[in-house]
Amino acid sequence: MRKLFRAAAAALTVLAVLAGSGCSQSDAGENVPAEGGGIRVVATTTMLGDLASVLGGEYISVETLMGEGVDPHTYQASAGDLRRLRSADMILVNGLGLEGRMSDVFEGLAGEKTVVAAGDAIEEDSLRFSGDVPDPHIWFSVPLWREAAEYVSAELAELDPENADGYAELLEDYLAELDELDGYIRERAASLDPERRVLVTAHDAFGYFGGEYGFEVRGIQGMNTSAEAGTAEISALADMIAERGVRAVFVETSVPQKSAEALIAAVRSRGGTLEIGGSLYSDSLGDGEDAAYISAFRTNIDTIVSALSGEGAAE
Repeated sequence: MRKLFRAAAAALTVLAVLAGSGCSQSDAGENVPAEGGGIRVVATTTMLGDLASVLGGEYISVETLMGEGVDPHTYQASAGDLRRLRSADMILVNGLGLEGRMSDVFEGLAGEKTVVAAGDAIEEDSLRFSGDVPDPHIWFSVPLWREAAEYVSAELAELDPENADGYAELLEDYLAELDELDGYIRERAASLDPERRVLVTAHDAFGYFGGEYGFEVRGIQGMNTSAEAGTAEISALADMIAERGVRAVFVETSVPQKSAEALIAAVRSRGGTLEIGGSLYSDSLGDGEDAAYISAFRTNIDTIVSALSGEGAAE
């Protein structure tokens, strides 16, 4: 059932990589501490940490390596991360290249640990690609995230069969909540005139969202934030925005704002009007209520509709 990462690096190599890396956010205390009991799960991102917590309930404890606002594309593992990963019963990753700088770590641990990639739940023909590179941002389509939830729940039940019925009940409840979220997003998106459904974001993370909910999506940067947008890319995007009268660009909580500011300046130099429509959760969830996937993505669609409808950025 499980499509594990291929074990391509020896444990000593992994140790050397991590020992040589600098202090990461998790060493600085940004990681989410483990709670609960039973099966110990270490997740890479906040989205996966929330998913594991909901699906595992009281049967597991969850620790998340990357804290709020951390960009997984550029995250580098630390020696502290290795200790956490080695203590896990299950390592939950997104895969599809999202945690690219940690791939050697996961490959080295796959031979001795249960490594589960949520991206393995998605059939290839449902993925977006840039050339041969898959888009890892599967959580932006609630139906795809639903598939990831079913897959992760099955992996938990396989690892902990004594509590399989409990995992099944938790999954059923969560799928109902995801269906409600999906309906809410569709209803809010439908309230916008089609010509206003142009979503310009800091990087190309919202493609699955656009395909699922009827938005044309343009990212200033590509799918991977490690490569900055060039002058030519910003100029071409500014031409389109000025010509079509797009009114808002959205920044992201895990991406620096400078590219959006450069785009705004370029649009204004062409006689257009562009404002920051709000801040969206992209590669990281937020805090408080928005530390949960469902709440964060309700906040996202409310922010988007408010700005694109002309009501102004959502609070």
